[in-house]
Amino acid sequence: MLRNNYYFITDTLDLLLDRRDSLTPPARQRFFIGPGDFKSIGEEFLNYFIEIAGLKSDSRVLDIGCGIGRMALPLTKYLNAAGGYEGVDIVASAINWCRKNITPKYPNFHFQSADIYNKAFNRRGKHKAADYKFPYADESFDFIFLASVFTHMLPFDMENYFSEIARLLKSSGRCLITFFLINRESLKLIEAKLSEIDFKYATKEYRTTDRNTPESTLAYEEAFIRRLYEHYRLDIVEPIRYGAWCKRSHFLSYQDIIVANKRY
Repeated sequence: MLRNNYYFITDTLDLLLDRRDSLTPPARQRFFIGPGDFKSIGEEFLNYFIEIAGLKSDSRVLDIGCGIGRMALPLTKYLNAAGGYEGVDIVASAINWCRKNITPKYPNFHFQSADIYNKAFNRRGKHKAADYKFPYADESFDFIFLASVFTHMLPFDMENYFSEIARLLKSSGRCLITFFLINRESLKLIEAKLSEIDFKYATKEYRTTDRNTPESTLAYEEAFIRRLYEHYRLDIVEPIRYGAWCKRSHFLSYQDIIVANKRY
């Protein structure tokens, strides 16, 4: 009830104060994408795509975990007619909103619903993430990004996505992926109870905030993630841009960001 009242008040104020345009989804449909300003985070990541990942205006782009278009919307102002965008998400209502509101204005922006099971976000999903094949041909994309996707996926599911990323990237392609990475610095801050996120349940490869539903939020051992990149022939573009989530003093964004090239 409190959440519904919050959404109603926020949406009403947005309309009265003219704070929301036709391409900004209402608050009640933005609940699952996490905190932070919808527009400013999208603009922030567009800068990362261009400045640290080398995104070009004529690139073919795949957004895995596109949600309700937070990253797609700033890209509509950057990608030209020679480029294109494909967004995929497991939340069908988000995809429906994007198809209804974004694609009619930007016909080179397309959205696909993937009915994939996730204990935290799509318990009725029909397909296992570990087996899923994205509906695109090999080497279809210049650039693939995943923002806060592997922070909600278990290792065997994530490994399949790594395989698919390597398959879908062109030989000269790049990917940008965000993580919560466990290394000496972040572990020290977690153990000192300084981290904003309490990753208190540990396994060999990851830590989670919820033992019963680990997909709620996961942090991975950096060494394990580096091995995955190497195995799937994705060369990390150093340095890794570490995030503020664990309260470190020097950071770029909130989550840790890894940019990688597909190895020839």
